[in-house]
Amino acid sequence: MNPSLAGVLQLVLLVAALAICYKPLGDYIARVFTSPKHLRVESGFYRVMGIDAEADQRWGAYARSMLAFSGTCVLFLYLLERIQHWLPYSNGQANVPPFLAWNTAASFVTNTNWQNYSGETTMGYVVQMAGLAVQNFVSAAVGIVVVIALIRGFMRSKTDRLGNFWVDTTRIVIRVLLPISVIGAIILMATGVIDNFNATHVISTLTGGHQNMVGGPVASQEVIKELGNNGGGFFNANSSHPFENPNPFSNWFEIFLLLVIPFALPRTFGKMVGDNRQGYLLVGVMAFLWLCAVGGITFFEWQHAGTALQAAGGAMEGKEVRFGIPGSSLFGGSTTVTSTGAVNSFHDSFTAFGGGILLFDLMLGEVVPGGVGAGLYGMLMLAVLTVFIGGLMVGRTPEYIGKKIRPTEMKWAAAYILATPFSALIGAALSLGFSVPQRSILNPGPHGLTEIVYAFTSMANNNGSAFAGLTTNTGWYNLAGGVVMLVARFAPMIFVLALGGTLARQQPVPASAGTLETHTPLFAALLTGVIIILVGLTYFPALALGPFAEGLH
Repeated sequence: MNPSLAGVLQLVLLVAALAICYKPLGDYIARVFTSPKHLRVESGFYRVMGIDAEADQRWGAYARSMLAFSGTCVLFLYLLERIQHWLPYSNGQANVPPFLAWNTAASFVTNTNWQNYSGETTMGYVVQMAGLAVQNFVSAAVGIVVVIALIRGFMRSKTDRLGNFWVDTTRIVIRVLLPISVIGAIILMATGVIDNFNATHVISTLTGGHQNMVGGPVASQEVIKELGNNGGGFFNANSSHPFENPNPFSNWFEIFLLLVIPFALPRTFGKMVGDNRQGYLLVGVMAFLWLCAVGGITFFEWQHAGTALQAAGGAMEGKEVRFGIPGSSLFGGSTTVTSTGAVNSFHDSFTAFGGGILLFDLMLGEVVPGGVGAGLYGMLMLAVLTVFIGGLMVGRTPEYIGKKIRPTEMKWAAAYILATPFSALIGAALSLGFSVPQRSILNPGPHGLTEIVYAFTSMANNNGSAFAGLTTNTGWYNLAGGVVMLVARFAPMIFVLALGGTLARQQPVPASAGTLETHTPLFAALLTGVIIILVGLTYFPALALGPFAEGLH
């Protein structure tokens, strides 16, 4: 089959599969968070943890619970890494060095899964399974429950309560993430992804060990990685390795997994606020920008100038021949618009403009559709900004989903919008300004600048993918990267919860002749324009000096 036709077919099938899952999965997630009943296993967890499942928390208590849980996870994971050598099934692996352990703990707890190490030679079974794999679930759960709390802010009135963090987290793990991961793991095993603990003389799998040791459950952890938008992989080659991604169908299915929950959550939003049109608008904007990204990357990877590249039919260096340019472009475009970060090709090897689009995807704040939960709350914050701008343009008080967007709400939205680029650009600027981190740049000129900006943008947006050519397993990058990941993950979440709290206290405002309709194509176009312009104004100097300068050279 013609490679171009094959690429179009897999994209069409992917869109169709996501569309089929949009309504049932979105509705199911809405029922999970609105049902008054607790499962027996959930009630058992509440008793063990001493949680009052009927208690409703203010936004501040919800945020403190989220921070306490995540902080405890960081400390627990750091400890596991530091005592790894004395744990059972460590396979002879040494204790992880302090700076690297700090970076890895911060990375997995923030759903980033940035890896400054090769999994084959660094982590043992217990750390992989009891530490990293657990975070693949709970870090994704934290992102989802934060957006649910924000949605409750739109739903409720004259209250300061947004739900119960512990109940929400338990429900999303047990009722959504675990069941889908089991089904996905079975499908991946059927495609050829290995899942065993008994095969000897096999390179260790995604959850543990090192080369030429006992295998582990690749299929189970591969689906956790994609489903929870986690980019970590046991192999340095990540999802280009045949044990993790053996054929074009497994490649397609992994892309489906990393997109299915983020694309279904707008339906959850529409269902919970009682207006499904709002969900359709948000998912439409997300899908449009995602398709533009995939199309742009594919175009530049096919059309790159140069004798060797034209003879090869495209820029194939750094790409797995099993997937070719269409499969690599679709994976790259999808992984960078979510918070996944898994890769099936080297992003550093993409053409200047193709790599520039990957970087631009990260700079969008990963809202198209973004990470699990994080993408939707990011899009809602941008929708609030868009409504405010629209209100200023027509001279009316802005309203969104029946709630007024006042100066208080705009302060929280503005703080959210500034937090991530502030973290990314400050980290990149310091790395370029000091001599020690500059020595890690292996490629001079615009490409080296792109590598630095990409690294910190990826960490700040909880993505985890990277350009090669930058040595990041150093004291500086481990320490600074951990700080950037934590600040850029949890500061925006606090601002989201604060906005939810202010919205929940409001009395709903009935729609009037002056209300800006937020379910129309006009609003979709305005929201798309705000997203693109905001990114352009924030990051244009970095894009101009990096990928644009390299591509026009």
